[in-house]
Amino acid sequence: MDMKKIQRINELAKKAKETALTPEEQAERQVLRQEYIQSFRNNLQSTLDSVVLVDKKGNKSPLKKKTSH
Repeated sequence: MDMKKIQRINELAKKAKETALTPEEQAERQVLRQEYIQSFRNNLQSTLDSVVLVDKKGNKSPLKKKTSH
């Protein structure tokens, strides 16, 4: 996500604290928030995918996804 969009999220948040947002601004804020959350999740997933566990013998294994019971 680029800095212009993050700045716009912050502008809308500031405005929402001071006055009510128009329906168009509320919709824009929701779209930007969803895009930000998706970007955050993608970055986190990328980071987790690159994690490697090393045991006492020096063997490396990738981090595995947790399975539910």
